Amino acid sequence: APLPPSSGRPRVREEQRLPRAGEGVGAPPLPGGGGGGGAPGGGPPPPPVGCTPVVALVDGARPPAVALRLAATVPVYSGGDDVRAFVTKLGVPNSVVAIFERPPRSTVEHLASTARRLVLVEAVDNPANIGAIVRNAAGLGWDGLIVDATSADPLARRSLRVSMGHALVLPHARAADTAATVHHLRDAGFTVAALTPAADALDLADAPVPDKLAVCLGAERVGLGDAVLEAATLRVRVPMSAGVDSLNVAAATAIACWAWRPGAAAD
Repeated sequence: APLPPSSGRPRVREEQRLPRAGEGVGAPPLPGGGGGGGAPGGGPPPPPVGCTPVVALVDGARPPAVALRLAATVPVYSGGDDVRAFVTKLGVPNSVVAIFERPPRSTVEHLASTARRLVLVEAVDNPANIGAIVRNAAGLGWDGLIVDATSADPLARRSLRVSMGHALVLPHARAADTAATVHHLRDAGFTVAALTPAADALDLADAPVPDKLAVCLGAERVGLGDAVLEAATLRVRVPMSAGVDSLNVAAATAIACWAWRPGAAAD
């Protein structure tokens, strides 16, 4: 949407664009800049493969080091705190704001043929939970995430933020039919474990650690649907203290991803 007309609105002028690599002999360097990444205070790491930057806006007084790398391929503009806070509407002037092309989404078929550890979620519509699930899975060595049609987008702003950016790296796919996806994974050689608070479910500590595993989790309100529970290979529960029904779905994911982490059977 166009910015609202206002004489008091902060503006970014064309002459504030930072020079691209090799552009304009004698162009002023970025103050405090540097070509390398990863240094303290040097800004975020370069974008992952498949996430293509389009344009960026950086702190004009203290440009992060990533600005030089971005400026090699895309326009990078500098702006003060008011400009950067206005652009994001977050109220906080981030040191770098960028627009990227959305990376391509994987498919259930591709993940089923290449992964050994997958998380499958149904009706998890809170983007904060999805972001935490992504971070748990990525941190514990899992290979991918499958979300159903009613779950939040792993690349939504809040999901990305909670995942600490790992949603750009952990492959994810979207499934139209969760129960059909469970059957597809089983046909591909996966053991599919459905987490449920049901008292007659197998205790997580007693569950096998198969070579290929997909763990299914549902929304905290209603859990997994009956079709998914029936289609799964195993129904598994995390033992709870008396009077406590279940855990937050992100916390349950972390426990399951740790218990069934790659190499757990050899530990």
